[in-house]
Amino acid sequence: MKLSKTLLASALCLPLALPAFADGHMTPAANADVKGAEDGLSGTVTLNRTASGMTLVQIDLTGVPEGEHGVHLHETGDCSAADFKSAGGHIPGDQTHGILSEGGPHPGDMPNMTVGADGILKADVFLSTLDLDSMIMDDDGAAFIPVRMITPRNLRVTRDRGLPAVCSNLRADARAFVS
Repeated sequence: MKLSKTLLASALCLPLALPAFADGHMTPAANADVKGAEDGLSGTVTLNRTASGMTLVQIDLTGVPEGEHGVHLHETGDCSAADFKSAGGHIPGDQTHGILSEGGPHPGDMPNMTVGADGILKADVFLSTLDLDSMIMDDDGAAFIPVRMITPRNLRVTRDRGLPAVCSNLRADARAFVS
């Protein structure tokens, strides 16, 4: 009986310990404070180095317009243009655009994400081909852009067919340099 209570107590505490365990196996490398032109759109995007070598992108946004969004990392950390084209194209690497395309995806392509009426977009996405040092921390930086999709899912979506909700410059995370 005592063993059963010990096992039960351990099982109940495990979910509390898992986030601490996971935090020990990743290091924040870059982040963006997200603030949209639309009232209330805000949050953070964090790119983490993981022990496996994959990049973990953590997205935590509120006030996002309801609907389906294509979510990408763009090749230049410049969001100065009103249409965000100053951020350049998607980080291409040697791949083609899209998770479902042959020869894809781009290193910064993430699955489409659906936002409900509550306006919350919260996701953890692993990117296996994103090289943080050469694609994010390079001289011209990178940008996070979710694009509100207005086209059918099976068409190639570009910013000309979608409505960018926000553009945020990714920058080195200060926690990455704390020893």
